[in-house]
Amino acid sequence: MILENVVSNALLHPAALWDVELQEDGYVQGTRPSEASPDTPPPQLLLPPLCHPHVHLDKAYVFTCNNQASPRYPDYSDLCPASGSFDEALTNTSLAKERYTPEDLYLRGSQLLATSYAQGVTSMRAFVELDHIAGALPLTTAIRLKKDFAHLLELQICAFAQDPIFSTTHGDANRTVMEEALVEYAGSIEALGTTPYVETSRGASLSNMRWAITAALRHHLHLDFHLDYTLGPPSSLPSPRPLTYSVIELLEEHSWVQVADSSKTIALGHCTQLSMLGDAEWKVLAEVILTSKLPIHFIGLPMSDIYMMGRPAANCQSTHSRPRGTLHVPSLIKELGLSACLGINNVGNAFTPFGTGDPLQMASWAVGLYQAGTVSDAELLYECVSNRARQAIGLDRFIQCGTIREGQRLYGMLLLRNQRAVELPGAYGQSSMTVSSRQRLSLKDVVWDPPDISLRSVLK
Repeated sequence: MILENVVSNALLHPAALWDVELQEDGYVQGTRPSEASPDTPPPQLLLPPLCHPHVHLDKAYVFTCNNQASPRYPDYSDLCPASGSFDEALTNTSLAKERYTPEDLYLRGSQLLATSYAQGVTSMRAFVELDHIAGALPLTTAIRLKKDFAHLLELQICAFAQDPIFSTTHGDANRTVMEEALVEYAGSIEALGTTPYVETSRGASLSNMRWAITAALRHHLHLDFHLDYTLGPPSSLPSPRPLTYSVIELLEEHSWVQVADSSKTIALGHCTQLSMLGDAEWKVLAEVILTSKLPIHFIGLPMSDIYMMGRPAANCQSTHSRPRGTLHVPSLIKELGLSACLGINNVGNAFTPFGTGDPLQMASWAVGLYQAGTVSDAELLYECVSNRARQAIGLDRFIQCGTIREGQRLYGMLLLRNQRAVELPGAYGQSSMTVSSRQRLSLKDVVWDPPDISLRSVLK
């Protein structure tokens, strides 16, 4: 957190360093070119803040919380992955929900929010699962967290059905819990999400989507679908098609563009099966989306996709045959003109047991994942974890790099500092060594080599 009224030596664009004078309310009072002096700090980058467009709040750190030493908190260690499969993750998550307590949910949720803020996140869509096991407890805890962290970040709650709501023994009960929560906590829920592909039949998946669209329109909510989480080859005719096609058709049947509040967006997460489409099929799909005017945003979730996809089939002769699949977000934006961004999805649970949940680190990994190694690629990837992510969940775009002017409000911007040097121990009997630090002076430097969290601050 930066409390000074002047941000010195801020690099607003690659060619110039400025001192930015702030009023007490965070608005820019004036800017002036920086003057070099012995007291001038190393250049600092002033950037749009990071955003989690898709992160599961109640499941965060289930396996990495390490709170079981206290009797107040449940022990989840026996639920750690064995096969790592999706079905195992669903089963073990259901078992974990049976152990949830208010104290446990609040602690793990606050740890996620605190870590995210330290990483530079100031907004997020947080999924909380509602079903016959946990009831509304994850939601009521999220509402507490939203209030307690409101001065630091904007937490958008998504009431989410991870499990079936139109099939299996508990489908009806799960749907009832969702419907009751949408009414009882109407003032606290901003988005509605479901997972159509977990239903046991195509018909049930379609019922799931129809229900979600109708409910989102009735309650004036953003809509968020987890879709097509498979690498099965899609067929063009007719029912085996990816569910993404059906979502578009159902949205048009329900006249979403004409009926929904223009501020409400439709987020489609995962959609790994779409990575199997050919260029021609993608062009047709993109044209359908763009022509429809539907506010659809694809959210790539590469960390959980890469972990969960590509496990050898039961009849596979080689354990080394492991195809992977995730949405190629840069191509969706650059080649097809679609709206897309990147999200963390899970951290420290059965669906993604590894990682810190840092959006900036994910953007860095995406350079290799997408073979996106140009300077413009780096700038786009930063957009995918900041402004484009904000747009996907219905928030305004933030101030762009190099556009700071008098009268603009800068509180909430992300300040990335540089160090002058690194001090190292000297050889025995000798003084310490000093090595000049590399300076991050542009977005490519930040994405290719993310700064340590200690060098990040949100202007507040």
